[in-house]
Amino acid sequence: MIRLIYISTARSELSEVELEAILRVSRRNNAAVGVTGLLIVGGRRFLQALEGPADAVTQTYDRIKADGRHFAAVTLDSRAISERSFPGWAMGHQPGKSLRGDGAVADDVAALITPISDPTTHAYFAEFAKNHAA
Repeated sequence: MIRLIYISTARSELSEVELEAILRVSRRNNAAVGVTGLLIVGGRRFLQALEGPADAVTQTYDRIKADGRHFAAVTLDSRAISERSFPGWAMGHQPGKSLRGDGAVADDVAALITPISDPTTHAYFAEFAKNHAA
């Protein structure tokens, strides 16, 4: 099993309807192949963790990189893991706005990632929220 974390940039800002459609398809596809993860969107920037069987994660990431709606997909971390950080999420999602409506996206993301024990994964999501999801 592996965890792969990448960042990419959308060619244009996605509407909530477009993002919900992407999440719906991703959740269905990921569940079918045993991939879990978390997606955080900040403006046009995406930070995503994918975890699961190596072949499934690699194929999922290859499909994502081929999607013309974004560019500059950069792998930040890829490693073998013994347990998942996102075991219950076919694709968890945090929009680039606060769930409470008070602008505290970093606080919302911090609550989501509290259970993550891997310091690298934790740091990527915390820093992204602080810098991009305002």
